[in-house]
Amino acid sequence: TRFGGDQPVYINIIRDPVNRFLSNYFFRRFGDWRGEQNHMIRTPSMRQEERYLKNAVFNLFSFFFFFFFSLLFPPPMDINVCILENYPECSNPRLFYIIPYFCGQHPRCREPGEWALERAKLNVNENFLLVGILEELEDVLLLLERFLPHYFKDVLSIYKNPEHRKLGNLTVTVKKTIPSPAAIQILYQRMRYEYEFYYYVKEQFHLLKRKFGLKSHIRKPRPRPEFFIPSPLETEEPIDNEEEDDEKWLEDIYKR
Repeated sequence: TRFGGDQPVYINIIRDPVNRFLSNYFFRRFGDWRGEQNHMIRTPSMRQEERYLKNAVFNLFSFFFFFFFSLLFPPPMDINVCILENYPECSNPRLFYIIPYFCGQHPRCREPGEWALERAKLNVNENFLLVGILEELEDVLLLLERFLPHYFKDVLSIYKNPEHRKLGNLTVTVKKTIPSPAAIQILYQRMRYEYEFYYYVKEQFHLLKRKFGLKSHIRKPRPRPEFFIPSPLETEEPIDNEEEDDEKWLEDIYKR
């Protein structure tokens, strides 16, 4: 706005910090299902045996290339080794990722601590119309459809369309595995500020859903080991109904 333009409406989605780290770790090594899909699209007229031969030659070349490369620069392919032996990729500042984005450009935003955490929370409260969580994506889409119908009309129906879901499945990271309990516990300790921020955002998101009477169908989450997710900070206690006009609340957000 300091350049004379209108204040934009900020929205965002974050995900469980450990899940985000694991997806990024394995994606950097193995990619997702789009690799094979893109190859099929690029060679539609090639016979199956020709494609097989081409893949075999390519895979053989790749094998020798990465074999000699790994001799010079051996990467910690095992996720547990990376975490337990404190490789740079599995330790700070690589694990301090979400808070710096929401904190801003101040140098202290890159330092894991209470200052960056509180500033990130403040920016969420003052500058964002909505920050949702990926684990409840359908609820995020429902709220976006209500808050910004000009941009997100029928977005949930589009998301649930089988063809679009099929495309979404192609982005699933391949060969992703869950680290050992000891490695997960270390990750959580290193990402404690990220989790404080994540659960704060999750709590605010749930309050917003209740405020607007959102009653969407939420699939029961798959059970996870107790060590995988720390105790949440949000409360499940019902909040009192407020007489505040919802439309007035949205207008105040747009004016920020």
